[in-house]
Amino acid sequence: MRPLLSLMTAALLCGALPAWSQELPEGRGKEMVAAQCNSCHPFYARLGSGYTAEGWRTVMRMMANHGVAVPADQVATITEYLIKNFPERAKPAGVVIPGPAKVTIKEWQVPTPGSRPHDPLAAADGSLWYTGQMNNVLGRVDPKTGKIKEYPLKTLHSGPHGLDEDKAGNIWYTGNTGALIGKLDPKTGAVTEYKMLDADAKDPHTLIFDKAGILWFTVQNANRIGRLDPKSGEIKLLTPPTPKSRPYGMALNSKGTLFVVQFGTNRVASVDPATLQIREYVLPDPASRPRRLAITSDDMVWYSDYSRGYLGRLDPATGKVSEWQSPSGPKSAPYGISVINDIIWYSESESTPNTVVRFDPKTEKFQSWAIPGGGNIVRNTSVTRDGNFVLANSLVNAVTLVTISK
Repeated sequence: MRPLLSLMTAALLCGALPAWSQELPEGRGKEMVAAQCNSCHPFYARLGSGYTAEGWRTVMRMMANHGVAVPADQVATITEYLIKNFPERAKPAGVVIPGPAKVTIKEWQVPTPGSRPHDPLAAADGSLWYTGQMNNVLGRVDPKTGKIKEYPLKTLHSGPHGLDEDKAGNIWYTGNTGALIGKLDPKTGAVTEYKMLDADAKDPHTLIFDKAGILWFTVQNANRIGRLDPKSGEIKLLTPPTPKSRPYGMALNSKGTLFVVQFGTNRVASVDPATLQIREYVLPDPASRPRRLAITSDDMVWYSDYSRGYLGRLDPATGKVSEWQSPSGPKSAPYGISVINDIIWYSESESTPNTVVRFDPKTEKFQSWAIPGGGNIVRNTSVTRDGNFVLANSLVNAVTLVTISK
């Protein structure tokens, strides 16, 4: 799936079909929206649940960051038209459950409005990184001082998405709209790019290093799982057995086996790093759409079932699946997820506000907190070396650190 804003950019400002224009509500600004559009992506198909007033203003800033040229004298009118006619629809209330853990939550606003921080990364030196997807930068937060530095990338509008760090301290990212994998040297700001050789592999998505230093990545819309050897630059693309399975989030188990959730279907895949063979595990509910995953020390695979509002656990040895309804219900859209000391931490991305959720596999009990400022939306998470939880909050343009009391 291309990032929502790239689709909204195309739908709103690159082209409208006549039928779509006729469906627009009447009002001042309708003609401007219709005239600015001529995309193949239908507006209503990408609208989702709408946006708050501030959300629409952020969307407009994101589109401007991404290079969409809207006449300055039309921006306010278009924005007000969208706010009036496409408000955010009701979302489930974020449920707060008391429990034994204590946390403090701190948020940093990133410098450029409409950056859309997509993925966070807790680096080895204690810094917190984020991908400024709609601003074409990688950002570094010093949590001790609050100082933020942004690093511009080489290819214009490359859509930085996933993040990881190699052993030398270089920061690697996927260029989701640039069809590339990139490496940033934080010492010099130099960027090295590895372009996809397959024309279909247009949207590199999530990435992760294994213990051997091989970089694995997903290519969602092309239905590929990729392998990049940084020493040689060689890229191999693997194809899962299920068509349109949309490989998404990834994690490695203790044996070095790669696990990938397949967001387009009710499956989880594993990849043998030696043979490159792919095995798929079928989840019991056909409506399941796992989006991210994390793995505990016993090699159990935990996944966020975005479509049904569940936390799930897959035992790869037996294929057994266990599930727990997320606290805010079936429409809460669990998304970014991590494991910290064998406790599951994740966020509900469609609750109001978004939440931080803790689940203890031993007691099978939940605890949850509301994210100050709403959160909106936590697409991925990371873990600091001292065991704290890091979030990137796309629509509120922030990076958040959840410090867990020891």
